[in-house]
Amino acid sequence: MSQSDYIKELAKYSLENDQEQLKETLRSLIEYSIKTKKTNFALQLQSILEDAIRKQNIGGMNVVGSPRYFQAADEREIQELILEKLTSDYKISDLICSKKVANDLNYFLQEQKSFSMLVDLELPVANKIILYGPSGCGKTLTSYVLAGELKKMMYVVNLGAIVSSKLGETSKNLAKLFKKAASEDCIIFLDEFDSLGKIRDYDQDHGEMKRVVNTLLQLFDFLPKGTIVIAATNQIKMIDDALIRRFDLSLQLGLPNKTEIKKLVENTLSKKNIKFDDKQRADLLIKRCVGLSYYIIQKTLLTALKRSILDLNLDILPNELVIKTSIWEALIDEEIGSKI
Repeated sequence: MSQSDYIKELAKYSLENDQEQLKETLRSLIEYSIKTKKTNFALQLQSILEDAIRKQNIGGMNVVGSPRYFQAADEREIQELILEKLTSDYKISDLICSKKVANDLNYFLQEQKSFSMLVDLELPVANKIILYGPSGCGKTLTSYVLAGELKKMMYVVNLGAIVSSKLGETSKNLAKLFKKAASEDCIIFLDEFDSLGKIRDYDQDHGEMKRVVNTLLQLFDFLPKGTIVIAATNQIKMIDDALIRRFDLSLQLGLPNKTEIKKLVENTLSKKNIKFDDKQRADLLIKRCVGLSYYIIQKTLLTALKRSILDLNLDILPNELVIKTSIWEALIDEEIGSKI
């Protein structure tokens, strides 16, 4: 059967409200997608199926105090701790970075992909990585690249829900999240990690932060090798040294140099058949971007593109789009000025 045949059957059983056949066809489509190397699509379908089955299992009337009631409550609590569950199509080739960063990431990926061989040799498998550097330097994109390369589901942690004012509740939330992630063999992404892993000598934490850090140390020590933790921070010096030592790889991501900026601009424009109205002036602007983050550079470039298009005031766009370098220059000047 082809994918379109499976979709037809899904539509048929859905309209007939035949839940069992619908689930069976969906399972078949998942297997078909894996065989045809549409892994991310298969993971997304699997997540939809599991969520639907879980909701069916906890649906209806639950007696307060029954095992089923507590199971439903625990599941709801865990879902609140997760900001987003996602799969990614990003590859290492999508990441613009230094040779060292690319080399370290490739080795990390190779360890995970050679999991069975390393375990057979009784060698440790790297599964914890901390990314640090200024805002906009590519930490979040790097996490998407790792998820895409490893074809794993990633949990983006909801720090607002994790951190609680109740004594001991933050540690309990972390333990629940790690247990859930371990059962599903997925990636945990902890952005702004410094808000959880602060140095334990800070007096203002009144012992609560010490408990959180100690909990993280224990969770890291007993983390299943198939579960990956990616942490990201702009404030590496605020994180407890014992926690930093638990990470298999500490990777510093910096601001782009001229070569990396040029590559970022080329990659951004090549996808949309775009050019500058003044190439020489654009080259000078690339030099001026040194000191700005990847995020800011791409944001100003795309904003310049949108404004250049809007200035045309046309109903039908031309085949080739042109960025006014004067607009991009003004946006860059604003960003540089805001840093002074």
